[in-house]
Amino acid sequence: MTTSTTPWLRELLSEPGRRDPYPLYARLHALGPAVALPPGSRHAAIVHGYEAVGQVLRDPDFRVLDAEYLDRTSTRWRAHPAVRTMQDSVFHASGENLARTRRLFGQVFSATKAAALEPMIDRIAGGLVDRLAALGADGVPVDFMAEFALRLPSDVIGELLGIPEPDRAGFPRRVRDFDAILEVGQRSFRELRAADAAAEELTAYFAGLLAARRAHPADDLISALADGGLPEPVLLANLIVVFNAGFRTTANLLGNGLRLLLAHPDARTKLGADPALAPAYVEEILRFDPPVHFAIRFAAEDTDVAGISVPRGRSVLVLTGAANRDPTRFPDPDRFDPGRTDNHHYAFSAGPHYCLGAALGRAEGKLALPRLLSRFPSLTLAVEPSPRRHFMLRGYDRLEVLLVR
Repeated sequence: MTTSTTPWLRELLSEPGRRDPYPLYARLHALGPAVALPPGSRHAAIVHGYEAVGQVLRDPDFRVLDAEYLDRTSTRWRAHPAVRTMQDSVFHASGENLARTRRLFGQVFSATKAAALEPMIDRIAGGLVDRLAALGADGVPVDFMAEFALRLPSDVIGELLGIPEPDRAGFPRRVRDFDAILEVGQRSFRELRAADAAAEELTAYFAGLLAARRAHPADDLISALADGGLPEPVLLANLIVVFNAGFRTTANLLGNGLRLLLAHPDARTKLGADPALAPAYVEEILRFDPPVHFAIRFAAEDTDVAGISVPRGRSVLVLTGAANRDPTRFPDPDRFDPGRTDNHHYAFSAGPHYCLGAALGRAEGKLALPRLLSRFPSLTLAVEPSPRRHFMLRGYDRLEVLLVR
């Protein structure tokens, strides 16, 4: 089938839409919880209302874009290591494959485990805050993303998996290149080639580390999973994806959160004075400016959502970022309000593919943000950051800050 981009999708993927999608989300909400797209469109519908998004994410009739779905149009995706890696991972798994992978990894990323890891997280955050203080002495601008937001979750997930500290510096570039395939819309050939190269490098690295742990086990996740029953390509794909997601989403939570707090000085002052408020602040940051704005699902059977028929085999674009601003669910949704109650958002998705690392990301956010604000009460932006242009892994490339004035 020839697919086209509808006016709604064109506007979403335009430069203004990528910079600030929220006005478009508000217009979509005025039309109801979902909009049908014309025949021949890439998707059958856009789903953006809170209840409708929850239905799609939880309904077994809607599935992730697995190998069966991709093979219906072409098998050329199998020639791309980046796409194969994603298809072998928990990100696109379904049925028993999904359940088995979540059982193996879930024990490490449970809320109980995340709470037990808080001393480690706090120790790493403390060291990075000291590093920031040294780098920003005498009013020198510091890139918060490079020197803190990426380093904290990278070191936390690195320690969990067992990635040696000297190896971690090489991951951000590879991960950024690999993650480009996740973005909504078409990828350029150049982006796909870079993603494939990154996938091959990451696979080779984790294969070497896995072999080393099989020969000499350590107290880490890779050693624990080395003989856990997953086929090696599947295990390697999941190690890559879990590591990538384990620090890119949390890095953007920290960067987006800091930018929001600097724009809301009253909220920032309250959090700096009372770290106990941090869990509620993290939830509102995730609702108001989440690191992930969309998901795609396809109908395994003829079904419907919000009164719109979705034929078997057709996909829907699920705007979780819009659902988090649904005025029928969140009063005054475009206001940043850390005092909200009943703040159940979709920043971590829902249903079978609810984010494995949600509890860990929350723990990192609630420990890091108050520590930063209390250590650097005069922290300000050095320059306005460049606009964000991604919907998947939405965050700042750089966030230049001044720690002292």
